[in-house]
Order: sequence, then structure tokens, then C-alpha cells
Amino acid sequence: MYNRAMAVRLEATSPLTPLSVLGPYRDVDYRALPDEPRCELLYGRLLVTPGAAFRHGEVVARLAALLLEFADRHGGRVAVSPIDVALADHSVVQPDVVWISPARAAILGDRVEGAPDLVVEVLSPPTASRDRGEKSLLYAASGVAEYWLVDPDEQSIEFLVLRGERYDVHLPLDGVYRSTKYPGLTLDVTEFWKGLAP
Repeated sequence: MYNRAMAVRLEATSPLTPLSVLGPYRDVDYRALPDEPRCELLYGRLLVTPGAAFRHGEVVARLAALLLEFADRHGGRVAVSPIDVALADHSVVQPDVVWISPARAAILGDRVEGAPDLVVEVLSPPTASRDRGEKSLLYAASGVAEYWLVDPDEQSIEFLVLRGERYDVHLPLDGVYRSTKYPGLTLDVTEFWKGLAP
């Protein structure tokens, strides 16, 4: 897709394998874009973010509610997309849900300037490969301590926990995920999906 008025190239899909070179765009270019169409800056490329289905929004709302409850008890701040998260001059993304701990509140301003403690991406067909591929690499390299990949179609959640520079998968025990990074953060996966209409 090419937008003549902006003289920039907007892409709809991510490559199947991460590119070895950065694209031409940077944060200053991203900030100059109009609000529509909604885009993310990922490794120097401008990627259009399509509108989400109702179920996607419903899952985002329920996860945000869970994290808001956690923040009420343990502190921190929660936001849902669209919120800009600037991770590098070449990458400004809009995760579905983010939680920032009280210890890292300094990264909050008009946008998030640095890695949230927890990022949630709810998968949808147009963006699933981006969330599993390039974004996963970016979040790990940026220091996002926990990354949850939520698949509404499969009714599954992958809990990725940063160890060094890569993510390890942490499995729920007896159907309940208990964060090893953030004590008190739990999610009963079975009950979560029960609460959503099929």
C-alpha cells in the first residue's frame, strides 16, 4: 500500500522471517503520520494495523480488567491499545494491553518510552505472524519481562517469560498461571475462557 500524500510506504504484512536490515523509517517519521490508518513502526517499516473483530476486543477488555485488578492490589498502571510504546528509534508499537510496574513509572508520559513489564497481544489472522515473530524478538530485545500471546480462536494463552535475551514458555499449573516475575499475578485460564461466549 502506498500513501502518495505522505510519500511513505505502508505495509500490510510482516515478512515470514525477520529482515536482516532496518527499514528506512524512524520515530520522527512515525510521529508525522496521521491517526488513520493506524500503524506501527516495526524495525523501520510502517505496518498498517487493521481493525479488530468484536471477540478480539472482548478478550482485550477481560485481560485489561484482570490487570487493572492486579494493579489496584499491587500498584502499577494499565493501558490498552491504541497506546504508543516506543522501544527504539526504529520501533514504536501498539500492544493490545500493557502493565507498567510502580518501579518503572518513569517511562510513562504521553506515550510509553521504554519496555512495559508485561505486554499482551491478542492474536488475529492479519497480525498473528507479526505478534509471534518480529514483535516477540523486539519485546525480548527490549526487556519486556512477560509477554502473553492470546489466541481467541484456539482459546489458548502462551505465557512467555524473559530469561536472558529470549523467552521461555511457562505453563499453567492445574489450569492456573502464576507469574514468577510478579507475585500475585495469576490467571485461571479455564475460568477465563468459560467467561467468554463461544
